[in-house]
Amino acid sequence: MYAFIDAHRAEYGVEPICAVLQIAPSGYYRHHQQQADGARRSARAQRDEQLQGAIQRVFTQHHAVYGVRKIWNQLRREGTAVARCTVARLMRRLGLCGVVRGQRPITTRPDTAAPCPQDLVQRQFTADRPNQLWVADFTYVATWRGFVYVAFVIDVFARRLVGWRAHTTMRTDLVLDALEQALHDRDLDGRLVVHTDRGSQYVAMRYTNRLADAGAAPSVGSAGDAYDNALAESIIGLYKTEVIHRRGPWKGFDDVEYAALEWVAWFNTQRIMEPLGYVSPAEFEEQFYRSQAAPAERLALN
Repeated sequence: MYAFIDAHRAEYGVEPICAVLQIAPSGYYRHHQQQADGARRSARAQRDEQLQGAIQRVFTQHHAVYGVRKIWNQLRREGTAVARCTVARLMRRLGLCGVVRGQRPITTRPDTAAPCPQDLVQRQFTADRPNQLWVADFTYVATWRGFVYVAFVIDVFARRLVGWRAHTTMRTDLVLDALEQALHDRDLDGRLVVHTDRGSQYVAMRYTNRLADAGAAPSVGSAGDAYDNALAESIIGLYKTEVIHRRGPWKGFDDVEYAALEWVAWFNTQRIMEPLGYVSPAEFEEQFYRSQAAPAERLALN
């Protein structure tokens, strides 16, 4: 309304326009004074302006993927007390919207002729400690130079991405290299189960032999079960939604590999997750190790 008056005041004058619109000219002039001097605005308007800056910052810092719930929780983590409905209102004003996942395409195909390990997980994607249960899967990315395949290994305890690799083919080397990275980076201090679907890459002899060498137990979901590897598919769905679908089209392998590297680093150290109590995977693991160390420290003091 005030913008309309601004646009036509030179031609018709403020008072005649206000008379037609049935508003008081004093309200229009007060609005202009408030725009010129922020201290004249209401406390709510000043607070909204501060919050809008914080919301825009969090949205930008976290790859422009957070919706209302995660931005609200991130602001609370930073010590900003704000209502969730306020965050929703200001995000609408700023035109900000989190990404929404779609259906994930099928990549791996079951090899019904190959012998498969038992399903040791039975859809129970939970763990009491790090390096107790890993899940693995891979996906594809269409580029101008052909398909790029990206494999992930996820530690179920903190949803941490412990291994990943990108290749231009979806042979066993793809998933085996991701597994090698995970085994190299993690200190296995107990029984580990590695769960996958029945894709031919995961039931190949080279893959199962490598698990045996590492002292890990293989686990494979049931055939034709949409939930046999649900956690891995969920994390890959986040990757496709937050990176691939937002930032394409992709030129080639190098672009996809660098984007995956960048996303994995952010995901592990900064991305807050609802199942973890709105902390990052790295922070969730740190909390676990601190809780394990505290009793030992108290015992040493006694």
